[in-house]
Amino acid sequence: MPYEPLDKDRLTEALRRLAELAVAGGVELELSLYGGAVFTLVYGSRDSTKDVDALIRPSDVGHRLALRVAHELGLPEDWINSDVAQFLSEQEAKRALPVEMFGPGLQVTVPTAAYLLALKLRACRPPLPGYPGDAPDIRFLLGKLKPASSGEVDAIFARFFPHDALTERAREIVETTLADIG
Repeated sequence: MPYEPLDKDRLTEALRRLAELAVAGGVELELSLYGGAVFTLVYGSRDSTKDVDALIRPSDVGHRLALRVAHELGLPEDWINSDVAQFLSEQEAKRALPVEMFGPGLQVTVPTAAYLLALKLRACRPPLPGYPGDAPDIRFLLGKLKPASSGEVDAIFARFFPHDALTERAREIVETTLADIG
């Protein structure tokens, strides 16, 4: 099934249905959201995302119920995907969203703005046709966090990825953005 943009309403509908199915099945799911879903649902800095980068636990039940949601709502079977797992830090910093957003049966967490910035800086993907890359998200998060210097950004990054360094591309985006907002 081709990917359709998932806006806030469509994402909320899908996650509420996932919560309903969890309750009906007598399970409590934990869903850790990352990437575009967070920018769409939490920050409203994007109109939509193409998929939901997330870790779901318990994974076997969660993926089975997500597949059912996909079939019911006409979403791609992998509308929730766990590919993001390979990019995460052992020093994760997350916060829980209110249960009322999606209903009982689904506890949703999202990365803090600082952790999300570190993830985006680490990826720092360039734009491609139909994809703006990570620069707009990095700029948004820098505007939200308002670090005083590039050294402060380095400290945020090092907190989550102590053995990595910012790429030249990431460093350029940080310095340009800080100059624009300072």
